[in-house]
Amino acid sequence: MATAFPPGLTHEIAAARLAAEGANELGTDQRRTLLAIAGEVMREPMFMLLLGAGAIYLAMGDAHEAVILLGFVLIIMAVTVLQERRTENALEALRDLSSPRALVIRDGVPTRIAGRDVVRDDILVLVEGDRVPADGSVLQAHELAADESMLTGESVAVEKFPEHSAVFAGTLIVRGQGLIRVTATGSKTELGGIGRSLRQIDIEASPLRDEIGLLTRRLALFSIGLCILLALLYLSLRGGWLDGLLAGITLAMGILPQEFPVIMIVFLALGARRIAEQRVLTRRLNAIETLGETTVLCVDKTGTLTQNRMTVTALSVSGRLLETTDIARSGLPEAYHELLEYAVLASEIDPHDPMELAFHRFAREFLANTEHLHPDWSLAREYEISPELLAMSHLWRNDSGKHDVVATKGAPEAIADLCHLSEAERQRVQQDAQLMADRGLRVLGIAKARHSIHKDWPDIQHDFDFEFVGLAGLADPLRPEVADAVAECRRAGIRVVMITGDHPRTARAIATHAGIDGRNLLTGDELAGMDTATLARRIASVNVFARVSPQQKLAIVEALKANREVVAMTGDGVNDAPALKAAHIGIAMGKRGTDVAREAASLVLLEDDFSAIVAAIRLGRRIFANLRLAVLYTLAVHIPIIGLSILPLLFGLPLVLAPIHIAFLELIIDPACSIVFEAEKGDARLMERPPRTQAEHLVSPRHLVVSLAQGAWVTLGIVAFYMWSLRSGMLAEEARALAFIVMITANAALIFSIRPRQQKRQQIFASPSAVALWVLAGTFAGLAVITGIPAIAAAFAFRPPALLHWLLACGIGIGIVFLLEAIKLVLGKLRRPA
Repeated sequence: MATAFPPGLTHEIAAARLAAEGANELGTDQRRTLLAIAGEVMREPMFMLLLGAGAIYLAMGDAHEAVILLGFVLIIMAVTVLQERRTENALEALRDLSSPRALVIRDGVPTRIAGRDVVRDDILVLVEGDRVPADGSVLQAHELAADESMLTGESVAVEKFPEHSAVFAGTLIVRGQGLIRVTATGSKTELGGIGRSLRQIDIEASPLRDEIGLLTRRLALFSIGLCILLALLYLSLRGGWLDGLLAGITLAMGILPQEFPVIMIVFLALGARRIAEQRVLTRRLNAIETLGETTVLCVDKTGTLTQNRMTVTALSVSGRLLETTDIARSGLPEAYHELLEYAVLASEIDPHDPMELAFHRFAREFLANTEHLHPDWSLAREYEISPELLAMSHLWRNDSGKHDVVATKGAPEAIADLCHLSEAERQRVQQDAQLMADRGLRVLGIAKARHSIHKDWPDIQHDFDFEFVGLAGLADPLRPEVADAVAECRRAGIRVVMITGDHPRTARAIATHAGIDGRNLLTGDELAGMDTATLARRIASVNVFARVSPQQKLAIVEALKANREVVAMTGDGVNDAPALKAAHIGIAMGKRGTDVAREAASLVLLEDDFSAIVAAIRLGRRIFANLRLAVLYTLAVHIPIIGLSILPLLFGLPLVLAPIHIAFLELIIDPACSIVFEAEKGDARLMERPPRTQAEHLVSPRHLVVSLAQGAWVTLGIVAFYMWSLRSGMLAEEARALAFIVMITANAALIFSIRPRQQKRQQIFASPSAVALWVLAGTFAGLAVITGIPAIAAAFAFRPPALLHWLLACGIGIGIVFLLEAIKLVLGKLRRPA
């Protein structure tokens, strides 16, 4: 590379251009403030409804209940605001990535400036390890190569040549050095284009949240109507507006649907913690509900299926192929020592290039303490790679004093040309190279030469008398856990699709090793010629996509969604961010992933462990199943509240429930039972079933009928016992306490009736979880306090019953549920075919 620098821009021109075109960063004028996002969330109907429910409690003077409800509202709002803020964080990560420090030439002098101050037409000096601050064209290059995997998905470094190549903002220089003229900055760069597409993508709506919201609104309208009806009914039957209003408000408190959002947030928050135990970070809670619906898992090859770490996989000398997996058992044969020796000599002394690093690692392991490593040799001359000759040579000064040693590596056909092989020898080398390439290997040819120290060095590599040494095959190896994870996905009815920027042969080989069907493969060029309808039709049978651009990754995800697939997408590069955000579930690789990918994703694999994806899907299915049980249970236990608010009025009996009783139910039974159902381990066969469909509701009509029937049965039992207590001569306060005990006991027993189990129905109380036992103990302790201590019982309008009556009420509550289970058992047998 020339040492004389071009003059570059003057400081005055650069300052004027910076003022006119803006800083080299991405869209700061479009940032939304946290306050603006919060305002948008506040206007959503669900939150308005919950705030209205809190206002009702405040109007009643029940500040404690209001504060608890409003606290849950604030938690839900905070989570939603954080989700909205995630898009802004993704863009900020793009800004940080696009603005590293830069070495520019101003007035002919190299000057280090902030990346945000780079302007169009600046001359940049780039060396190994530099992050490129802006898009540009290559003016001068010396063995210049860039890692563009973050943009293209291609795992191999891209060679750069003067007047033929461009470099892109955010990519990494892994070899050589060069001079670059900046052609685009900020949002006009390729990286900026990804940022624009990322902003245009809307995050998928939450079907579960929508369903819960719809159920909440319907129950709210139903509760308001029933509240008004009960107040009018009370007025017409007994008179007294105040008592009628109190009865109506009690009923409204009992069936206002604030529990459902609270239950959902409890499940999702605790679910996120459980998923975190699998080393998966949940960044968007909506993803947890969607995990169980996943039908297609799109994976990027580099860094997701593979280790993103090149290794020497095969060596070929004189047509004899050696698998490096065999070397661990028997060592590296002497015949291959020279091949590895010259591969190292043809590499940089302190490399950044992944392939050269692989050669150095392999040589340190298998050539240590041999004469084939030469730390004392000095590098005298480098011949760099060019578009005309895809090979590079290093000329070394050794200690013989007679000749220099030349080592070269490059494309097999280029090395064969340098060695002036015969046509038959060329075909043999080409066949060996093709055999290795078909296995997905990156193949390099290695050659050697000697040059007398008494002669001048030639100007071109062709003037050396090269001798062909052999071929080296390198690969980015598959992660060890991937094959098993893919197999489990297949058993669970989840289709795995690989999307990569690599060569089709490499893609097909990796897919085959991972257990992905790669027989039908599409390339980026083929995708480019397809219209939307054709792509949607072809994509139904294609599991491997190669040579795919970032825009095409997004198109693939959108086409899958158009086919009504539920798409999870894994990735680690900036190029993956739009597809990660567009997918129903974006899964970023945490260790090797970029900040942009992590911010755009719903889930982040903290250990880059592919099998953790399967564990997360398994937990997602379990969480949804348990959430359904919790919602059905909540619906069931609200039926007795409605019944005990209306039936005593119709039958001319003293009212049973007042606001304080509802508060006890809400604060103890409902949230506690949510925790019980969340802790259920679920069916062991969850991953042997196909994904649930998008059309499957959390609460189907059948579920609703069963839940309401269970609640109605419990209601009839409680009302019958209450009427019997009054007719037996008990005071209203004692009968009310006993009816309340029956209600609490029956509701607790319903947990065991509804919870999943493998046992027979006669064993509904078998194998309770530790959480269930703690909740039951706490519930009955609280019940004993409010019904057994006179001062506290009086606040609840109770009179402490005798111990025998107290135990009888508990037995009645449990007996109601046992009888319900017996009825289910009989009906189940009647439905079975003979």
